[in-house]
Amino acid sequence: MAELKPWETYEDVAIYILDQIAGHLGLNLERVEGKQHVYGSKTMTDWEIDGKGVKQGNQGFMIVECRRYPKTRQNQEQVGGLAFRISDTGASGGIYVSPLGFQEGAKKVAAATKIHEMKLRPDSTRTDYVLRFLNQIFVGVSDVAAVTDHISITVIRADGTRETR
Repeated sequence: MAELKPWETYEDVAIYILDQIAGHLGLNLERVEGKQHVYGSKTMTDWEIDGKGVKQGNQGFMIVECRRYPKTRQNQEQVGGLAFRISDTGASGGIYVSPLGFQEGAKKVAAATKIHEMKLRPDSTRTDYVLRFLNQIFVGVSDVAAVTDHISITVIRADGTRETR
């Protein structure tokens, strides 16, 4: 089996983490599925998407876009492309995952089209990661960590069980 390219690993890790924390994002997501095709009713074509966030009770979906660009922020053209796919497929919004987030123009497009910006480090793995979303930070640590101030940690195990410490 061929080794995954860094962008393929980034997509896999992002979708895995989003699925693990879907219920904690405040987006009414039940789960996050991986790469698939969705139909565009305006263009009458299929779109390949990196991931699909399924709403609670199967009441719609969000498109997940992952871009591992460690040196540049996402621009308004890139975010506009996701905005069009949302409109064409009837999605309720989108999640854009990248290491550095959005440029100013991209932030305006995102705000107008229900696209949520998430920042995930480019070297993230399924067990070691830092993901930022709004005022939340989700951290995966496979080694022992020392904390010098008070912090509350929720451990989410592979089987979905959660423990808050």
